Amino acid sequence: MYSREQLNIFNDFIKSKEDKEISNYEKPLYPYSVIELFAGAGGLAIGLEQAGIECTALNEIDKWACETLRRNRPHWNVLEGDIKSFNFSEYHNQVDLVTGGFPCQAFSYAGKKLGLDDARGTLFYEFARAVQEINPLICVGENVRGLLSHENGKTLQGMISILNEIGYNVVPIQVLKAVNYKVPQKRERLILVGIRKDIDIPFEYPKPYKKIYNLSDALKKGELFDTDVPESDGAKYPKSKKVVLDLVPPKGYWRDLPLDVQKSYMGKSFYLGGGKTGMARRIGWDEPSLTLTCSPAQKQTERCHPEETRPFTVREYARIQTFPDDWKFAGSTSQQYKQIGNAVPVNLGREVGYSIVKFLNQYYSLSKPK
Repeated sequence: MYSREQLNIFNDFIKSKEDKEISNYEKPLYPYSVIELFAGAGGLAIGLEQAGIECTALNEIDKWACETLRRNRPHWNVLEGDIKSFNFSEYHNQVDLVTGGFPCQAFSYAGKKLGLDDARGTLFYEFARAVQEINPLICVGENVRGLLSHENGKTLQGMISILNEIGYNVVPIQVLKAVNYKVPQKRERLILVGIRKDIDIPFEYPKPYKKIYNLSDALKKGELFDTDVPESDGAKYPKSKKVVLDLVPPKGYWRDLPLDVQKSYMGKSFYLGGGKTGMARRIGWDEPSLTLTCSPAQKQTERCHPEETRPFTVREYARIQTFPDDWKFAGSTSQQYKQIGNAVPVNLGREVGYSIVKFLNQYYSLSKPK
């Protein structure tokens, strides 16, 4: 006879075996290409590249992000400037995929059923215009989770309506948690997938992995990286903030401070509702990081190092976003933080890339029988 506790070891064995068996990896059967809009510093582009999808062109308005792209991939065709000034018709039927992390903006609802013209002046209009001009097999947009509730859901419904008008069926929307896809960070991205109406092939989102990676996996040698994080520049806290954060333990936040310190540090925020769990927050080694922001030392969104009282450095930021160590960022330290904080985590991009490769493999296997 065995007690339940003794038999639990077998459950652990089965779980670890299942973890090893789950894989989203899909080998490309043909060369696949993407045009990426609002490309930023290349988080999604690197992930797609790792999945086997080559960049035909990338559009980005931020000059430092463009410099980052060129510095790391001199062969990439970087279209620097406002997307409104580019015509993409030269790529018509030449590219398999269009992606873009367009900002979430409200539309003017001219008619009962929102059409492309009603979205003029928004960056989603430019995304849809580019898709219409390029006519890819599949388009993928990504955005913050808040798009679900933006304008009570009408903005997202408008986007779906516009893609439908230009010839794309939208797959049921999913919000993917990066932490389920080998990213040591609690970050969520809404994924919007449109499939051209002449194609009757299902799109499957990547399966979540059971293993969760923590801050120690990001910054120390292990499964995610072959070495400890390289040294680099980083922001510093002013002395007044450092004195306060010195009192916060790993995995702690403002509630761990003495009451008088809480009140003086929080100011009016102390009396407002809500958890405010990002304030005076020190991350622990054994947990994923909270979502990185574009500035590592703001009062509302502190992400303090577990042992040293300082923000994460640039390379630590990049590690948490799963950028390779050899991916160098252009511009000032603050510009580099901004580029990294805005990016799609590379590993999440790769897992979505595998799903796209699987879809394209099925399409071309049917249209080009071996």
